[in-house]
Amino acid sequence: MTHPVFEFDAAAVARLHDHYNQHPAWPNVVDFAEAEATTWAPDFRAALLDNHRCNARLWCEEDLARRQLAPDADIVANKRAIDAFNQARNNAIERMDEYLLLTLGLVDPGSVTQAQAVSRAPTGARLNSETVGSMVDRVSILSLKIKAMAEQTRRPDVDDRHRADATAKLARLNEQRQDLCNCMRQLIADCQTGTAYFKIYRQFKMYNDPNYNLALVKERAAAPR
Repeated sequence: MTHPVFEFDAAAVARLHDHYNQHPAWPNVVDFAEAEATTWAPDFRAALLDNHRCNARLWCEEDLARRQLAPDADIVANKRAIDAFNQARNNAIERMDEYLLLTLGLVDPGSVTQAQAVSRAPTGARLNSETVGSMVDRVSILSLKIKAMAEQTRRPDVDDRHRADATAKLARLNEQRQDLCNCMRQLIADCQTGTAYFKIYRQFKMYNDPNYNLALVKERAAAPR
């Protein structure tokens, strides 16, 4: 049985990532005109952009956290920002998966936001270990790598060997993104025909939860009352 789903063009996802990456104010400013018209539902588009923005912010914070001469307090601030953006990034992945599974009819609507969403997979369908949301996340990260590697190919302060090496790596990154987009497109198509399905996999980031992170539990217990 084929389930209707909004237009999902994996290549359009990659183009959107690239479109936002090219703006100098991104990711601090998010109100840019779309690269192209799509029929994506507002909830899905919002989750997709939240995920990409968090990945872009993570990229910046990860670079800053590796500074060798910055004050310790600055590195601590970077680390805490990384934790927050990583949590928001994973939340956005789950929101994308929730929307897609609802649209595809592959999850019980009443349980979709619960820790254990009830799957409605067709009999005989294969379970895909990776979700579409996590694939979109990987495409987002690849777009950032592609942008950064392209900059390496244009650096005036390095020799030709460095630029040639970066050019070869850039070609491989583009190939990897194309392969991933093809796999994502095929998974959506298989889900529509009932031959495959995926589940919502909750990340349960315990390090951000003061009730599950034992270091935070001990710190709270030892704090003066």
